Amino acid sequence: MNGVFMLVIGLTGGIGVGKSEVANVLSSFGVPIINADKEGHKTYKHGTIGWRRIVELFSSEILGEDGEVDRKKLAALVFNDSDARAWLNAAIHPLIREQVSNVIGFYEKVEKKKIVILDAALLYQANWHDLCDEVWLITANPVDLIYKRLAKRGLTSEEIKKRLDSQGDYEALIDRADVHIENSFSVRNLHKTVHSIWADKIQALQKED
Repeated sequence: MNGVFMLVIGLTGGIGVGKSEVANVLSSFGVPIINADKEGHKTYKHGTIGWRRIVELFSSEILGEDGEVDRKKLAALVFNDSDARAWLNAAIHPLIREQVSNVIGFYEKVEKKKIVILDAALLYQANWHDLCDEVWLITANPVDLIYKRLAKRGLTSEEIKKRLDSQGDYEALIDRADVHIENSFSVRNLHKTVHSIWADKIQALQKED
């Protein structure tokens, strides 16, 4: 448990598996979505501790003309260099955890929400899963399906391979998740699955009340 009187559901999965689509469905139910990527971007805005750490690691060459960290440059660097990725994660992940924890606290103490979703691709890898009461894992097979989905975003086969290689094996996490959603079919099927799981979750929570 996360220590607050609010259910925090962690939503995780690799690139191209439909995690964002699941988040969109849950958002349509009126549930707040905490996007770890977006919260992470706040931790290295110009002048912050995160910004200084990134500049120290990669020099001012990583900055854009506006003085902000150029996320495209950063992504190209870390997806091509496992050491650089490890250095970045060690420098920034603790800051993201703190930021996310603060947002969770805001929804619980100020907004008085009953449920929030933490959308984080690296939920397990960054050890943020202990911020959650339960975890939903999204996967998709075969790999060709993921390539097809990512190609629609304009990524090359080489870029897709590097990103898939960098994220680890999500299939190995299935047994650790509380809910596993296999998204290897249509968007309609995915929506139907999420609606069914959510209905069961709400029913269970109502029984607890």
